[in-house]
This record gives sequence, C-alpha cells and structure tokens, in this order.
Amino acid sequence: MEFGICLHSIVSVRLEPNHRTEMVTQLLFGELYRVLETDANWLKIKLSYDDYEGWIEEKQHSTLDEEGFIALSNMETPCSLDLVQLISNETKKTVFPIVIGSSLPGIEEFRFSVKDQSYVYDGQVSNVSELEEIESPQELNDIKQAMVHDAMVFLHAPYLWGGRTPFGIDCSGLIQMVFKLRKIKMLRDASQQAGQGEVVSLLDEAEPGDVAFFDNEEGNITHVGLLIDRTRILHASGKVRIDSLDHEGIFNADLQQYTYKLRLIKRIF
Repeated sequence: MEFGICLHSIVSVRLEPNHRTEMVTQLLFGELYRVLETDANWLKIKLSYDDYEGWIEEKQHSTLDEEGFIALSNMETPCSLDLVQLISNETKKTVFPIVIGSSLPGIEEFRFSVKDQSYVYDGQVSNVSELEEIESPQELNDIKQAMVHDAMVFLHAPYLWGGRTPFGIDCSGLIQMVFKLRKIKMLRDASQQAGQGEVVSLLDEAEPGDVAFFDNEEGNITHVGLLIDRTRILHASGKVRIDSLDHEGIFNADLQQYTYKLRLIKRIF
C-alpha cells in the first residue's frame, strides 16, 4: 500500500476521479492518508484522520514510505491556530500560507520535518496535552467555554459542501475542525458524528460545547451545530451563523421560521 501526506495549503477531495465531480471534503496541510487505488492521474485515498474516502489529483500527492507514515502518525500533532499564517519550507526556500487547523507533526520550537524537508512555522499552535491536564470540573468548563470562543473564528464563513476552512465550510466540517483544535477526533459527516459522545437527555441539561443534531422528514440526520449555550447554536447554513435553539429546533430570525428539527444532543467530552 502507498501512503501520502498533504504538503499543500488545501487539497480538494472529490467524489469521483474527475475534476467536474463534487468535492466531498478537503485535506489540510500535514494530514496523512493511504492510497487505495489509481485511475489515470487520480488517486483514491482514505484519510487517516477520519477514514473518509475520495479522489485527489496525482500532482497533489506527496509520497511517504510506510516507516515514515507510521512515524508521523505516532507523533504529537498540534494544529495551527492562526486564521492564516505563513509556513516556510527551508529545504526548498519557499513560503506559502496554511489555514487554521492544519497539522504540524512533531513541531518543536517552531520547527518540524517531513521526509527530507524542514519546515518553520512561527505561529500559534494548539496544546495537545490540554485535556490530559484537567483536574477539576471548573477546568473542564473553562476549556469548553474557550472552545466555543475559538469556534467564533468561523463565524460568517461561507457555506461550502465538503469545506473545512474559514473560507468555505459545511456543517459537519465546522464541528470536525472545532474539535480538532482540541485534539478530539470527530468523524466527517453529521450522521457519523451522531454516533459519538454521550446523549444529553434534555436541552435544559445541555452545556456550551455540546453538539446538537437535526433530522429531515425521513428521520435521517442531515445537520449539526455547536451549542453556545442552551438557547443559541453556531452552525453552517448558507454561512456560519448563530441562531436560536429550543426543544423544537433551530429558529432562523431572518426567515422567521424553524429551519431544522432537533433530533438529539451529544456531549463529546
């Protein structure tokens, strides 16, 4: 099996091996994947982060051997926290931007290496041991509040099917990225994420940082959002926005109507 790593700012992962087909998700800098098959100039990959599958163009592929793949997989991997920050490849003498949530495997004192290339990132990085250091309920509550605060960087980002960045994001991509910044892995689709965490029985028992799921008329979960508190939710619908939430669902003040029907609430940590 062949392995790879994203060494571009953002790579589109598509449904089929053709540039005209829809994007299903995105790879961000530093994320790992396995190559499942090839078709002309396209590679079918499985993302290591969430096991999502799709196709990328071969020219966007950076090969890793199995030993290098395993080594990078086992490294502590903080994320970039700046909305956009420059990263420099000192080996190739190039500089390019990466977005918030990009992976920085093994970074120490602003430096890390991938294969034979050395990178420098002089920006903010996430604290990978934050959750391991919690000693009291108050500290946990503080982290949840901080997570909600940090999620606001995505506010007003345009909706983009398959997007995972502040320049275009979908509802489940928003949840995945917000939790990635806290080193908590969420799956890619809302229906998959609904299987994670513990059920919160009542909205009155919900806390900031809980995740609410919404279903359609057929009972399929099709939407997800992050609770700011028991009456407000951050979610991606047209754009990332804040709307009111009650036991019926999301009430859109602009439209003066309910737009999503509440199915369940989950506590992830």
